[in-house]
This record gives sequence, C-alpha cells and structure tokens, in this order.
Amino acid sequence: MSKVTAIVAEDEPPQRAALLDMLADAWPELEICAACEDGPAALEAIAEHRPDVAFLDIRMPGISGLDVALAAVAAGGRVVFTTAYDDYAIRAFEAGAVDYLLKPVAPARLAKAIERLREQLAKGREEDLQARIEDLESRLQPRGDRLLRWISASVGDNVRMIGIDEVQFFQAQDKYVRVVTGDDEAIIRTPLKDLLAGLDPEVFWQVHRGVVVRVAAIDRLRKDELGKARISLRGREDSLPVSAAFLHRFRGM
Repeated sequence: MSKVTAIVAEDEPPQRAALLDMLADAWPELEICAACEDGPAALEAIAEHRPDVAFLDIRMPGISGLDVALAAVAAGGRVVFTTAYDDYAIRAFEAGAVDYLLKPVAPARLAKAIERLREQLAKGREEDLQARIEDLESRLQPRGDRLLRWISASVGDNVRMIGIDEVQFFQAQDKYVRVVTGDDEAIIRTPLKDLLAGLDPEVFWQVHRGVVVRVAAIDRLRKDELGKARISLRGREDSLPVSAAFLHRFRGM
C-alpha cells in the first residue's frame, strides 16, 4: 500500500502533542501533514494536503470537528473523532458507526482505531461516510431539557430576557455575540460555540464560523462576483456570509 497521510486537529496543545506522540509510536509509517489548533486551520490543511485520515476534535474554535469531517470525506479521507463527551454522546458515536477516541486517549484504543483504519484503507473508500457523519451530527445535538429557551442579554444599561423563538440570528463580533431579533438586537458574552450546544439543529444552522441563523428566516443564498456566498433574510436588509464548509447545508435550496 502507498504512503498514508494524516492531519491532527486538537485545540488543546498538551492533548495535541500527546496524540502526535502516540501516533508516532503506534503508526510510525504514518505521515502527519499538519497539526492544527482549530477548525479553520484544519479546513486549510485538508484543502492543501487531501489527507487519507483526519483525527479531529469534535469541539474546536471557529468550526466544529463535524463540519471539518465533511470536508475531509469530500476530499476522499477517513475520519476518527476525539471527544470528551459523556456516555449519552458515546452511544451516539457507536450508533453512527464512526470511529472515535475518548479523551484521554488510551494506547490500546488508539491501536484498535489504527487497525480499523488500515482495514478500511485497504478496502477503498466507502460511499456512505458523509451520511454517517450527518447522522452523527443529528444524534449529538441537544434535545428536550438540553435546549436553550431564554437568553439574558445586555441592552444599554438593562438586561433583557429574549425568548429563543424571537431570535433571527447570532453573529460573533470581537469578544461579543450579537443576538438579533425581528425588531431589536442585544449583546451577550457567551461564545458562539457554547450557544450552539443548546440550539435545536433543525431550527438554527451555523453557516459561518461567526454566524448562526434561524433556518426559517433565510430568504435566499447568492454568490457574488468573487464566488463568495451570502444569505439574505426575509424582511431584513442583513446579508450574512456563508463559508465553504457550510455550503452543503444549502443543497436543494
């Protein structure tokens, strides 16, 4: 078999270094093309190197490991997730038939994942990996009492309680996040990735590293003369960016 290439994406430097060391011991012939600290860097590495394997942390700054995984699969690669999720989420991984490594990564479990990867690479590419990742994404999303219902936001000198049903979109700006409703907006300090953990994925889509929008508020998607995608919202002048990593959400729109 020809040389196997890989990228590693993990936002915690000690865990990233530990995984690289373990891979060097367990799979010495594996060529690591890039070690990335966040989702956007991982996307760039995939576009540049088209690795055979991507070891991806689920929760990373900028873009989640799930969205990076879709790019890796589209480039013909395999995916192994690393996660610190609880038992509920581990059952979702197992049901979705996508390999994962529970943090802290155990050498024996890594060896098992490598064995599976070698078998899969020898067989050639499977056609349903994208469907499996999309299924996993839906299984990992919050349900019931895990969902956000209210947001406490600053409006001038006041704190306003905003019902999640009022929100049209969230947009990251510097250290803050804009919460925009149909007729008003406010500022919160909660990071966008933390908000995502409490939003219903059937109602809100992340369309950019800094934008989460209510699906029902989207009017249309357009591409400008440079090929950059943006969405317009019903009844609003706002035009929001859509990054390449999230264009798959608009298939058929």
